[in-house]
Amino acid sequence: MGSIAIPLPTTQGHQDIEVDIRVNGELQKQNYRMEVFYWKDCYHRHNRAECIREILNNYDKAWQLYYIGMPTDDYVPITFVKRGA
Repeated sequence: MGSIAIPLPTTQGHQDIEVDIRVNGELQKQNYRMEVFYWKDCYHRHNRAECIREILNNYDKAWQLYYIGMPTDDYVPITFVKRGA
């Protein structure tokens, strides 16, 4: 799948994003979810890679990983795309 960048308003927290796209006249819908996960909330505070692995393994299976954003000292933003959308 190709991709384009769409700037979104910056907010800290959960964002549900619905995108309607026309490709060669055919309407396609994509659903994305961006969430901010705080390092302090990791149950097993071993390291950040293990924290992200834990987040992904325990996330709603209706959504799949799309993008891991630039982490900060406090959190990591992760974007998911809805499966079968």
